[in-house]
Amino acid sequence: MTEHDKAAVFFDRFAQTFDTLYEGKRGRLMRFIDKHFRSDIYIRFAKTFEVFGDLTGKTVVDIGCGSGVYAIEALRLGAQRVVALDPAPGMLDLVRTRLKETQLLDRCELILGAFPEVMPPQGDHAIVMGVLDYVKDAGAFLRSLRKVVRTSAAVSFPSKHWLRTPLRKVRYRMRNCPLYFYDVPQIKALGREAGFASVEVYKIPGAGMDYHVALRL
Repeated sequence: MTEHDKAAVFFDRFAQTFDTLYEGKRGRLMRFIDKHFRSDIYIRFAKTFEVFGDLTGKTVVDIGCGSGVYAIEALRLGAQRVVALDPAPGMLDLVRTRLKETQLLDRCELILGAFPEVMPPQGDHAIVMGVLDYVKDAGAFLRSLRKVVRTSAAVSFPSKHWLRTPLRKVRYRMRNCPLYFYDVPQIKALGREAGFASVEVYKIPGAGMDYHVALRL
């Protein structure tokens, strides 16, 4: 089983659980934990659409779309079309349900597969959130991403932390899911080598483990 396959199996198994992070469906204790220790997911969501600016009439590619929260928000903000790609069938089922509820199904194309083995059509902007954590060759991934993007991409990278990194590695190793971590010099070098003219790295403050990165042409 490849590393992409392992990650896909992991997220397919936990699709419903991950979805509750964005919907406020969890219990009081878990909402407290999410607010204070998983605040990254909410900050990087807001930061992504801040980076893109006006999406009216634009096309957006969501790579590793998960349950579709970014794809739906892009459509709500005026994107003409969104292509949502994910290797986990369970995640795409959640996206399909969201799209039906919001009557936006005709403006979103769903693709089952792992990037870059499966290449989506080109778009003005690309979203890559919570994906590079599980990619062994980030350089090859970003070079492929460069071919998909016309204007910019918003990408998250997990940071290295003396305590949280080893703890997270142990947790995910128990689930047979690979993990990779980065620092700012690595991220900037990877972005430049992939052909992006601008690499803007924002470290999410507080208890966060993520970098939010704007890659521009």
